[in-house]
Amino acid sequence: MLKKKNVLILSLGFSLGVFVATSGSVLAERNEPLPVKEAPAALPYEELRAFTEIFGRIKNDYVEPVADKKLLEDAIRGMLEGLDPHSSYLDIAEYKELREGTSGQFGGLGIEVTMENGFVKVVSPIDDTPAQRAGIKAGDLIVKLDEKPVKGMSLTDAVKIMRGEPGSDITLTIIREGADAPIKAVVTRAIIKVKSVKSKILAKDYGYVRISSFQSRTGPSLVEAIDDLVKENNGKLKGLVLDLRNNPGGVLQAAVDVSDAFLEQGLIVYTEGRIKNSQMNFNAQAGDVMNNEPIVILINAGSASASEIVAGALQDHKRAIIMGDKSFGKGSVQTILPTSNGAAVKLTTARYYTPLGRSIQAEGIEPDIPLAKVKLESLEASKFEPIKEADLSRHLDNGNADKKTSEEKDEKDSLDLRDYALHEALNLLKGISILKK
Repeated sequence: MLKKKNVLILSLGFSLGVFVATSGSVLAERNEPLPVKEAPAALPYEELRAFTEIFGRIKNDYVEPVADKKLLEDAIRGMLEGLDPHSSYLDIAEYKELREGTSGQFGGLGIEVTMENGFVKVVSPIDDTPAQRAGIKAGDLIVKLDEKPVKGMSLTDAVKIMRGEPGSDITLTIIREGADAPIKAVVTRAIIKVKSVKSKILAKDYGYVRISSFQSRTGPSLVEAIDDLVKENNGKLKGLVLDLRNNPGGVLQAAVDVSDAFLEQGLIVYTEGRIKNSQMNFNAQAGDVMNNEPIVILINAGSASASEIVAGALQDHKRAIIMGDKSFGKGSVQTILPTSNGAAVKLTTARYYTPLGRSIQAEGIEPDIPLAKVKLESLEASKFEPIKEADLSRHLDNGNADKKTSEEKDEKDSLDLRDYALHEALNLLKGISILKK
C-alpha cells in the first residue's frame, strides 16, 4: 500500500505546459490572493514616470485605439516573461485551463515546450499523442507554425496557435540537430488523454514501469502497477526498470510519492527561495515496494522537472542506478498566485535540491552509466552456419533443458533492435541479480 503523507499547506499542480504546450514546471498553487506587502522604502519614481509617459504616448499616438486593459495585461506579461522562461501571466481562461488540467485530459498536440533564443523548443513529446506519432523529438526547435514564423512571438502566443479544434491539422517547421534541412511535420490536433503509468513484465522476474508524466494519482498508480507485476510474476521481482525518458514533469507531490515508494527513510528533495513558504523539505517514510531489489532508471534530455527529482533522490540514496543521457536541467519551482481579478501569476519562487544538496537547475542529472545514441541493426544471416553439437548425427538429447520458445527469442531480438537503452537496463539488472547470488 502507498505510504500516508502529511497534507501539505500548498496544493501542487501541473504547469500549463504539461497539458497544452509551455515550459515544464513543478508548480505550487496558493489558494489566496496575492498578499499585500508594505511599500518599499524607496519607489522607483523615475522608472514609474517613464512607464506612465509611454502608456500615455501609446494611448494618444498609436495608429489604432488600444484598450487600457490590453495595455496593462501586456505590460504585466512582459514584466514576468522578462524574468525567466517559466514565469508568466495567466489570464482568466488560461488559469481555468491550468486548474482543470490535473484531470490528465486536455486538447492540443501533446508536447511540452519552452522558449530558446526566440524559438519554441520541444522539451519532450508526451506518450501516445499526435506529436509523438508525427515524429516530434525532444530538442526540436519549432521555427514556423503553419506559415507563421515563431521568431518574435511570445510563448503564450505560440501556444494559442498550436491549440485548436480536435481533428484539425497544423504544420510545424522544425530544425533538428543532425538534419541537413528544416523538417516539416503535419500534426493533427486531438483530445489528449494521458495515462501516466504503464507497466509490463519485461522478462521473467524483471518488471518495467513507464511514467510519462507526474499527475496527482501517479504515486498510487505506480504502487498498484508494481503490485500487479509482482502477482503476475509469482509473487516476486528480481529487479525493475523505471522509464522516465521524455517525461516533462508535473506535480511535485507525485514526484515525492514515487521516490518515497522506493525509500525507507531520508530526505527526498528540498526547496529554497526568498519567501518563507518556498522553503520546504520532503522526507521518505518507511516501506519499499520493491523490497530493496535493484532498480535502473532510464533518463534522457527530455526528462525534466519532477523526473529529475525522482532520479536525483534515488541516485543520492544509492537506491537506483541512473542510465541514459543527461537530463533537461529544470530545477526551479513555479508558484501559482491567484490575483484579485480572477487571473493568476506563475512566478518562479524557489530552486529545488537533491538530498545531497545538488541544484539541478541548468545542470541536470548526470547518469551513472551514460549511453551513446546508437541504433542496432541485425546483420544479414550467414549462408554458412557453424556446426554445433546438436547438428552431429546420433547426438545425445538434453532431457533437462528448459528450451526457450520462439516467442521468447523473438521478444529478446526485438528488444535489442527496438530499444537499445531498455535492453542495456535489463542486462544490468540481470548482472546485479547474478552477483547477488
